[in-house]
This record gives sequence, C-alpha cells and structure tokens, in this order.
Amino acid sequence: MQKIETRIGTLDFTHDFANGYPTDATVEKLYDERDFQRGCQAYLWSLPAVSFASWQRGVTKGLGAQNGQIVAILSLEARRGVLTANATTPYYLGFADLSAGPLIMAIPTRGVQGGISDVWQRPIPGTESPGTYLILAPGQKVPDSVAGYTVRQSPTFNIFIGVRLTDADPAQAKEALAQLQMYPYAQRDNPPKAEILDVGTKAWSGLPPRGMAYWERLDDVIQREPVEPHDIFFHAMLRPLGLEKGKPFRPDARQTKILTDAALVGEAMAKANSADRRFAGGRYRSDAHWDFALQLDADDPDAFWNLLDERASWFYEAVGAAAGMAPKRPGPSSAYLSAYKDKAGGWLDGGRSYRLRVPPDPPIRLFWSVTLYDVDTRALILNEQKIADRSSRMDLRENKDGSVDIFCGPTAPAGFEKNWIPTVPGKNWFAYFRFYQPTEAYFDRSWPLPDFEQA
Repeated sequence: MQKIETRIGTLDFTHDFANGYPTDATVEKLYDERDFQRGCQAYLWSLPAVSFASWQRGVTKGLGAQNGQIVAILSLEARRGVLTANATTPYYLGFADLSAGPLIMAIPTRGVQGGISDVWQRPIPGTESPGTYLILAPGQKVPDSVAGYTVRQSPTFNIFIGVRLTDADPAQAKEALAQLQMYPYAQRDNPPKAEILDVGTKAWSGLPPRGMAYWERLDDVIQREPVEPHDIFFHAMLRPLGLEKGKPFRPDARQTKILTDAALVGEAMAKANSADRRFAGGRYRSDAHWDFALQLDADDPDAFWNLLDERASWFYEAVGAAAGMAPKRPGPSSAYLSAYKDKAGGWLDGGRSYRLRVPPDPPIRLFWSVTLYDVDTRALILNEQKIADRSSRMDLRENKDGSVDIFCGPTAPAGFEKNWIPTVPGKNWFAYFRFYQPTEAYFDRSWPLPDFEQA
C-alpha cells in the first residue's frame, strides 16, 4: 500500500499509485472532493441566474408586484434591495413570466437608460434602443399580426425590464415615465392603464441567499427554464448533487453537507474574485486601486457571457450588464470604477476615516457620483444618517483648484459635513465611482482618480 499526501489529505492506494487502486475510503474521499469542487464552480457559474431569481422573488413576493408590473424604486430604503444600486437616479423595473403568453414592452424614446434582459441577465438582442417590442418566450410562435412591434424571442421564460431616468428636467422625466409600459399581447387592442407600484420606503431584499437556500433558488431556475447547449456540462456536474431538470431536489445528508460547504467556499471565491481582481487590463490606471467594475467589451458584448470569472465578479455584487455600462467611447452611457482598498493596500474599513480627492475637470457630460456599499449585502451602505453617496449634483464644498474632497468615516470632518459619507465600525465597505456620459479623458485615462487615503 502507498500513502500519498495531497492538498485534500492523504490518499491510500492498494499498491503504488501507478499500479494500484484507491482504497474504499479514498474512493469516497475523491468523490466527495470532486462534487465539492464542482459545487464551488457551479456557484460562480450560476450567480447571474440566482441573482435574477432572488431579485424577482424580492419584487413579487417581498414588494407585492404583479407579473409584468413596473415598480418604482426611489427611496434609499427601497434601493437597498438592489445590488450596488446608485443613489442618484430613479429606478423603474419589472419582472415577467412569458409562459402565459407574449408581452408588449415599450421603452421611452428619450431620458432613460435600460433595456430588457433574460433570466441570465443577458440583454435580449435588439432591445437596447427605445421602441415598442413584442417579446416571445422559447417556443412561442410569432402572431399573425405584429404591425407596429419589433419582435424579439427570449431564450428564457422569465424576463426583466429596467430603466433609470436620466433627464434632469422633472417634466421631461415624467413624460418619459408615462411612455414606459408592459402588458400582455392579448390586451393589445385595449391596453391596461399602467399602474406603477411605488414601494416607498418598504424594506426588501434581492440578495442571493446563503447556504442550502442558494441551491434551492438555483433549482427553481433549472426547473423553470430551458437547458441551453453551452451550459450542458454545468448541468451534468450538478446531477450527482441532486440538481437536475425534471426531478425534485431532495438532497441526502452527503449532498447537503457538500452543497452547504460549496455555497460557503463558492461565495468566498466570488468575494475574492470581485474584490481582488486578476483580469488583464482590469485596472483603470496603474497609480491607484480603481478597477473597471464591469469587464465587458462594448464592441463584442456577447463574449462577456462566456467569461466565467469576469462574469462572476460582476454578478456577485451587481445586476444587469450591457454595452452602455462599459463604454469605450463618448456617448449616452455610464461608466463604473470600483475600489476595495486604500492607497496603502488595506481593505476599506468602516472604523477608519478616509479622504478621496476628486480632481478638477472630471470627464463627464452629466455628473459623477461616488457611492459606498456594504460588503455583506453589496447594497447601499446602511448608516443612521441614511447617506450613501456624494455627487457633483450636490452642493459640495470645493477646494480652490476645483477638486473635491469626499470624506468617508464614522465621524464627520469639521467644515466638510456636506462632503461626508458615514461608515459603520466593524464592517468593511467598497465604493463605485460613476461617470454619467463620460468624455474622452476617461477613455484615454488621462484623468487620474486617486485612491482613498486614511485621514
């Protein structure tokens, strides 16, 4: 018998490794390790879909929205249900199940950013522009009369529409909102009046669950949606763990233990994959710790969905992904940088005080904002003051050279209260810096954005 020491412990073989078989105990250990490793990778793979399902569940069961109803997410409390929501522009969103029949969706012609996505949060091709769309589910036939609609087929039954109002003029924003519609195709001759559900300050959560609840949410997606060809191997990896389309999810004690561990380690991998990114070209500039939050090539956006790690890094902490969120040139878009460490390389800590100096002449046509998020929930940071961001739309104190100092910490710096974002001791946080309609100095990276420095 030969004993071999490995990273998963001692492996015993009847003879030497080349000429012997693993003992019964080692066979069991190897199968358990195989399924555990598969569970960890399946966690990273499934993040977009589980996040979608959790978000959908939060909106329908938590907020009481009907199938296809638009929900207004306006208050800070309501925004905390959305992963890394911005704290500046209004959100209007809705989820729909197409299994009952096609839907008509109208996206306003101006003053909004958004689109229509499937359950994997992939934009449905050809729905990024304003227009009136007829959305079909997999297998649904195009109706005989479709005049006036742009017909698109979703690869999944469950879909999402989301827009943010970007027009600063309240009258024009109200006009744009009145054009946002979603209703069954069967009601096309007598469209129902749009009833937008304003959830006010009601607390809810779209956060993917932890532990076994994560796999239960994934099973819900597996049972409701088609198995797509490029995901066949992931489905095969999950079968030994009890997750299989068309069969009830009833894990035994062994499967439960492995899946519980895989959910924990998988999330730890996802957290490391987001906060300490190791993607080529992912850093905005070499002189600071700001990363491009969304590693999507706007010239080839479809490729992003085949990048396991880049996709997981985004969907662990955010929702929705489209070319307009990772622009490569000026236009009607928004760009995102993320930071998790300070200038010295330490994790951003709620018990410490930091200064972020925003240099003069920021490369934006509309405005910029810096927003803080809680590491646990990846939602807007929760503090007593209910302040999560500062932006150029606010009355901030400027320095003589036109720069702006943003202070983040548990106490407000004297004289800079208007520039302060409160943090919570005992909790880490991270930040997004958003550029609304970025200009050339962002794209050629000539405009520097320094690190957070301990103050």
